[in-house]
Amino acid sequence: LGGTKTFRIGLSRCLLHFRTGLQEVYLVDKIQPDGTTEQIMFSFGGTVDVYELQELCDKVGWPRRPPSKVAAALKNSYMVATLHSIKKSPGAEGNDKVELIGVARATSDHAFNATIWDVLVDPHYQGQGLGKALVEQMIRALLRRDIGNITLFADGKG
Repeated sequence: LGGTKTFRIGLSRCLLHFRTGLQEVYLVDKIQPDGTTEQIMFSFGGTVDVYELQELCDKVGWPRRPPSKVAAALKNSYMVATLHSIKKSPGAEGNDKVELIGVARATSDHAFNATIWDVLVDPHYQGQGLGKALVEQMIRALLRRDIGNITLFADGKG
């Protein structure tokens, strides 16, 4: 596996990297008047820092869960997808600011069925279609793995 493919979804440039099971799709490219750029990247197949995830849960008002249980839930998930904000300032090469701004995970029987759980988006980034994009990208990834029966679990209590 290896290679890169660039294409467009709507007005946003998307870049797929295929390497050792990691997939990254750049959903949004923004350029600020001061030259700072921000990319919103969807990925799955990478690792998620439990403490970064807990900070995101705090931001959306979800109760804290024991780190060991969060780690077990992530490890035992069939798929974990993330959204990261990557900010680059002009003249500050190599000092990118990367922040976890969204996450979703899926469990599966590895044959037919999957359920998407724990869909979170940082409140600062809500209302921009990123949660929808996160779920849609996850569904596409599950379908590519021939998982055809996909459900979403949502709980209004957090």
